[in-house]
Amino acid sequence: MDDQTLRPAVGSKEAGYLFEFREDGVYLTIYPDAADGLAFELSDIRQVLHDHGVIDYDIITLSQILREAAGEPRKLATSYGLPEEIAEQENQQAQPEQEKPVEEEQKPAGIIVDISHDKMIATIRYDTNVGRKLPTYEDVRQALTDTGVVFGIDVDAIRRGIESLSPFVAAKGQSPRHGENARIERHFDLGIKGRPKVDEYDRVDFKNMNLFVLAKKGDLLAVRIPQTQGEPGRDVYGREINARNGKPIPMPQGNNTEITGDNELIALIDGQIVDTGKKISVDPHLLIQGGVGVGTGNIDFIGSVEVKGNVEAGFNVKATGDVQIGGMVSGGNVEGRNVFVNGGVNGMNRGKIRADEDVHASFAENAEIEAGRDIYIRDVSLHSALTAGKRIYMEEKRGMLTGGRCAAGEEIRCKIVGNPASVVTRLSVGVNPQLEKKYRDLCREYKESKERLRQINQMLNTLSKIDISRLPQERINQINALTRSQFPLAGKIKRDEQEIQALGEELSQMQNGKIRVSDTIYPGVKISINSVIMNVQSEIKRTTLTVKDERVDIGPY
Repeated sequence: MDDQTLRPAVGSKEAGYLFEFREDGVYLTIYPDAADGLAFELSDIRQVLHDHGVIDYDIITLSQILREAAGEPRKLATSYGLPEEIAEQENQQAQPEQEKPVEEEQKPAGIIVDISHDKMIATIRYDTNVGRKLPTYEDVRQALTDTGVVFGIDVDAIRRGIESLSPFVAAKGQSPRHGENARIERHFDLGIKGRPKVDEYDRVDFKNMNLFVLAKKGDLLAVRIPQTQGEPGRDVYGREINARNGKPIPMPQGNNTEITGDNELIALIDGQIVDTGKKISVDPHLLIQGGVGVGTGNIDFIGSVEVKGNVEAGFNVKATGDVQIGGMVSGGNVEGRNVFVNGGVNGMNRGKIRADEDVHASFAENAEIEAGRDIYIRDVSLHSALTAGKRIYMEEKRGMLTGGRCAAGEEIRCKIVGNPASVVTRLSVGVNPQLEKKYRDLCREYKESKERLRQINQMLNTLSKIDISRLPQERINQINALTRSQFPLAGKIKRDEQEIQALGEELSQMQNGKIRVSDTIYPGVKISINSVIMNVQSEIKRTTLTVKDERVDIGPY
């Protein structure tokens, strides 16, 4: 019937539901996210249907529409309105406009207050069966008061709601604000482990695989963010709703870490960070179960390193602590405080072993080995460069030193030097080779610094004769920078002079070098003791070489 198409819709998206009265029947829409979580019960919707004359419908279909809350109109009934009501409406339409009962037009609509299941939302809807006149603001407020709604009343929403007969939300409770649990904020990222390093040009370096994340002593590892207290809420009846307080969490203190200020975790030593989830530790020891190569990339570690396998050509192992290699070093570079190579060193004329203190190896072939203190070779050294600050020992097994050069600050001990083929082998003792290298490098830097200072002074003397105020500002800035640079450079020259003098005195005091050979020194060996030179022309058996009266003395072993 035509009057069916004129009946206004009931509800809105804000109210959470919408009834549409179409020609072919009644359609119901339930919105999934309406009214901040407004939940409808079956009885609530059935009451709305009854109030608007919808009686003939399938309750199972209604339940399904409520449960799905699809946000789309679903047909619920094919007809609506009681027969007596429809007839009355038709009779009223047939009558002239002025014949409608004035009392009904002026009677205000009934006000119904719906309270959500959680008591957090109060919705106003109108009963048009009672009347059609819009209620006043005071009428709505009185209805809320009569229902017991005293908290969260939205005055603006009520003023807008009384402009039409559509349902609207008149009051909202305040949800409790639950406290946040304490959490641990880590100041490191273990997610980069095993990823190759990428440089500033986006080039991937597969020799740097980031196998571990390092920490230095005093580094901040983690911070505990404390839990917070909850803030209670209130429902529309003004009743308090309890809030949960946040839960505390213990600090993840592991080995070699310390808690400071109650909520900060710092590293007590240098090493790699080990995070188990519950504990954060700093481990000063790194263990590589296999070898160092393409699978691991280079190793650069703060602490000690143990490699069970070999170090392959072109790869590096660097540590601030001791380094122990279970296999061989084949063309790789190893650097540490003390270096132990169980399988020996095959330098392949490219690898280098360097230790701040001692180096221990089974053998050395075409290798470069440098130690701040002592070198121990258990078997042979072939065509290698050995440099030790104090002593070199080759007295186990064959104890043979053939080819290459061998330099020690105090003493060299071995069984055999050279070979019957007279291969050239150079031995030098009495001068710390590292100290001597430092002395030479410092002298070169000193000479370059003095020349640079001379050039600066010469340029400044020339510039003093012209009016620099007429020069461009850029040129004036360069002159000022040049003027400032002469002072720190002069200070460096003075410090270098003092250090060169100290190193020279230390080198001059090293006059006790000796070489001890328990078997044979072959011809072709070139010996330098305290800068005194001797070329071996014939075999020398079981001897100790020292310097006496400015010549090399061949004494008994």
